[in-house]
Amino acid sequence: MPRILIIDDEQSIRSTLREILEYENYTIEEAKDGEEGLHKLIADKYDIALCDVRMPKMDGIELLERVQMAGIDTQFIMISAHGTIETAVDATKMGAFDFVPKPPDLNRLLLTVKNALEKSSLVTETKVLKKQLSKKYEMVGQSESLLEVKEMMDKVGPTDARVLITGPNGTGKELVAHGIHERSNRAKAPFIEVNCAAIPAELIESELFGHEKGAFTSAHKQRIGKFEQANEGTLFLDEIGDMSLSAQAKVLRALQEHRINRVGGDKDINVNVRVLAATNKDLKKEIEDNNFREDLYHRLGVILIQVPALKDRKEDIPLLVDKFLGDIANEYGTKKKEVNEGAVEALQAYDWSGNIRELRNVTERLVIMCGEEITAEDVKKYLI
Repeated sequence: MPRILIIDDEQSIRSTLREILEYENYTIEEAKDGEEGLHKLIADKYDIALCDVRMPKMDGIELLERVQMAGIDTQFIMISAHGTIETAVDATKMGAFDFVPKPPDLNRLLLTVKNALEKSSLVTETKVLKKQLSKKYEMVGQSESLLEVKEMMDKVGPTDARVLITGPNGTGKELVAHGIHERSNRAKAPFIEVNCAAIPAELIESELFGHEKGAFTSAHKQRIGKFEQANEGTLFLDEIGDMSLSAQAKVLRALQEHRINRVGGDKDINVNVRVLAATNKDLKKEIEDNNFREDLYHRLGVILIQVPALKDRKEDIPLLVDKFLGDIANEYGTKKKEVNEGAVEALQAYDWSGNIRELRNVTERLVIMCGEEITAEDVKKYLI
């Protein structure tokens, strides 16, 4: 049941609001001034605070500022007499959800509370999703080579430097890209990913830069490209080594001039994007073979991060398997299976040409095919 805190120095107002809201089956608590309201908000969880603007000890504006500094997610609805409506409007600009005038209109009050509750629910859901996403892209392991990668991510993350991430398929290059984004000042802005190998060469420019209506036969309407979608955030160009030379030239211009043109358009569009790129190819060899632009390589590779193959960090396999067993159990809604020491040793003895992606797939296969405990014999039987 939604919980609402009424913060007002007038007992009559608190009683009126309580009566209205309890009739709608909301759980109500009261605070007689800003100081008491702050203590309650810190000590407990409330979906909404109905807060008077003018109160003794601590007014509503100061309380709102203190709550925001404390990182409390409660939605604030400011209560204002006629003379303080302008102040209440200013409070909404500072982060309050809305304001209601005194004396409160019943329909206006209930509609505002309903809308604030919807926003509170969305904020909570977003936090849960971000936590799940962060866990999904967690880099597991304590090997020296992985710790070096994490250290580089910590250093480069808060900057706007472009990063080129290299390593074999399945090593987790996209995890590095996500980790850098999460450590950056752009973390709350979009993270847009483009798999350059999955898009046909004739469509990659439209995908990256967008197109205007009528730019080509199937361009029935204007399309916003990935560079514009990632504005103020991060653009991750995965498998950059598979990008066509013509698209490379346009990417180079975008990096140099911080602006793009949509396909079929002649208008310059300014973009503020941090570009991260990844590849499993040897770009220096690709340059020698005239498949990749050397100037683009140097633009992208301000910082180079080499992600180690799993065969070079086998000491991380027990931690990775334990994580995968937990993830798979959550996905299937089953009890987490155990893996004995012999099975772990058998997994560590394997070469893992497909790296972490292959290890994850094998772990899922073992969960499906084996009993409550995964043994060395199981690994030998199902590790193909």
